[in-house]
Amino acid sequence: MTPMPASDLIAFSHLRWDWVYQRPQHLMSRAARNRRVFFVEEPCFGEFRAEMTVTLAAPNVFVVRPHLSAHLSADQVIDFQRRLLDEFLDKMNVRVDVRWYFTPAALEFSSHLCAKLVVYDCMDELSAFAGATARMAEMERALLGAAHIVFTGGQSLYEAKHLLHHHVHEMASCVDLEHFRAARNILNEFSHQAGIPYPRIGYCGVLDERLDLPLIANVARAHPNWHFVFAGPVAKIDPSSLPFGDNLHYLGALRYDELPHLMSGWDVGWMPFALNAATRYISPTKTPEYLAAGLPVVSSAVEDVVRAWGEPGFVRIAHSPHDFGTCIALSLQEEPSMVAQTKLDRVLAMQSWDALWYRMEALMQQPRTNAA
Repeated sequence: MTPMPASDLIAFSHLRWDWVYQRPQHLMSRAARNRRVFFVEEPCFGEFRAEMTVTLAAPNVFVVRPHLSAHLSADQVIDFQRRLLDEFLDKMNVRVDVRWYFTPAALEFSSHLCAKLVVYDCMDELSAFAGATARMAEMERALLGAAHIVFTGGQSLYEAKHLLHHHVHEMASCVDLEHFRAARNILNEFSHQAGIPYPRIGYCGVLDERLDLPLIANVARAHPNWHFVFAGPVAKIDPSSLPFGDNLHYLGALRYDELPHLMSGWDVGWMPFALNAATRYISPTKTPEYLAAGLPVVSSAVEDVVRAWGEPGFVRIAHSPHDFGTCIALSLQEEPSMVAQTKLDRVLAMQSWDALWYRMEALMQQPRTNAA
């Protein structure tokens, strides 16, 4: 494939670059290999005048953050974002060849920008998340009308969107295989969990409305000799609502480069998700990350996890607190199999972020006459 000519890409994200390192960071750091990427975040609100700040977060990746007064109306917030964005792009001499949207909400202040290509990367069903604006579905319809191409973060999202646009492609989130495979050979203890007894059952990710808190409490209470480690920030739920006990441990947010060391000290990786509107379409990146780290994995029956990882036998699927206890016990007892690990590694090798970006870029180069 002939490399794309150098061009500027502007990405609009509902997630901050310096928060949990996930799909936006993986994709945009790869997009930046042959172009400037401007990663526009949602505004920060406070007692200050309107301004735009920019930080070089990675090679060729500029994180752009609006700062707005907390006293603005909703219409004023949109107007100020549009004005600040225009001034910033002019100051930086940005030629917007690609507009990339992780969130439909950004279309309200950026639809006027000329670009050769408009991409909607639908990584989640944002309208189903806690705190979502009632207009999210309406804004997504507008973005689907403006986009030339749509990527989805998993199979379930593809099935939900493929009839709404004529160029929808499933691009399930992938894994940095070498990064997480390093966990298999780390022998020294990670300091953050050094005092936690074994066996350890770990979860790494955002602690939010997608977790089944009663399930976690029930499993922990039924197995007091197992220790459950949670690493990640709390979002959109009251921290006091998290279950607490002697065998429940919350480490807070960790850096991406710390995760292999963290996982090297676990016996099982688990995903105790609730089955609700917020998890209906998710395809968790932690599934292949746990597997790459060499961990046995137990998950709730999230559809994309069941189809991609449960049915092939790579992940145990649990349907109740009792099931989770049984599946975790089996995972703790099983002996590692080199044959099974080799088979799994062949599957993981085909699901790298580099390979995903290569496929995306190839599709982006195809001629587009108009949007949907």
